[in-house]
Amino acid sequence: MNTSVVGAPSVAAAPDLAGLEPVEKIKRRWPMFLGGALTLLMIVALCRELFDAGLAGLTKASPANPLFYVVFAIYYLGPPTFDYVIFRRLWRIPLAGMAALHKKRISNEVLFGYTGEAYFYAWARQRTQMVAAPFGAVKDVTILSAIAGNAVTLAVVAVALPLGISLLTAIQQKAVLGSIAVIIGTSVPFMIFSKRVFSLPAGTLWWIFGVHCARILAGSFFVALAWHFAMPEVPLGTWLFLAAARLLAWRLPLVPNKELVFATFAIMVIGQGEALSELMALIAALTLIAHVALIAGFSVYALFKRTR
Repeated sequence: MNTSVVGAPSVAAAPDLAGLEPVEKIKRRWPMFLGGALTLLMIVALCRELFDAGLAGLTKASPANPLFYVVFAIYYLGPPTFDYVIFRRLWRIPLAGMAALHKKRISNEVLFGYTGEAYFYAWARQRTQMVAAPFGAVKDVTILSAIAGNAVTLAVVAVALPLGISLLTAIQQKAVLGSIAVIIGTSVPFMIFSKRVFSLPAGTLWWIFGVHCARILAGSFFVALAWHFAMPEVPLGTWLFLAAARLLAWRLPLVPNKELVFATFAIMVIGQGEALSELMALIAALTLIAHVALIAGFSVYALFKRTR
């Protein structure tokens, strides 16, 4: 009689335990679901841009100099490559991790800010054998990317603003000065409370900050070089100055219509409005095509890998 009484609870409990198994599986598989959902959203957003006049820039005259396309490719591959350098040191990720880093970059550009970080975090969570706690590192790298962008922007302001502030209207000057205050105000708290904000050692944080600064400077240099090969009649020094202005315009938070402000400033400097507009449209179209090609390639490869 004692045996039947003792055994009864275990039999009754069995269905409850079995019912919990699908919930546990869902908990374990949420990174896969999140990564798949973001990939699908990327495909939808890219298709929308592709068919919504996204390729208008290709209808214009393309540069004949092949060096333009070589430098553009280097410029395009730069951000994921620098991210790979960072996470290779932090996690020893394999070369296959470049695919996740490209998706991270594409997600940030075609969806909205920091969806790429969410995708990359989900990707890392699926590989707990490689990295046990990815959140801290992803957080630190993301924050340092913003701080590095702010630091380089302030350095550019210190050099370029005295030379170009006379080209801005009074309203634009106030917007620039207000944006500088916002940049400083949003960066200082992270520096003051760095011990509470960051998870990685101080030496590693400074190294990551340096890599991000190198990424931003390299991107500005290569886009200026691409512009120069497309329009060689404009000196490279002028394009470098415009690349600094582009960096400044894109990172100032209180400046509306950043692309219009930059285009207006660039036209005032080089005086070739139509040619410059066509060049910017071409680069935007080439970037979109590269995004589509990579997402399509990654999707086909993943499907092929699953079927094997």
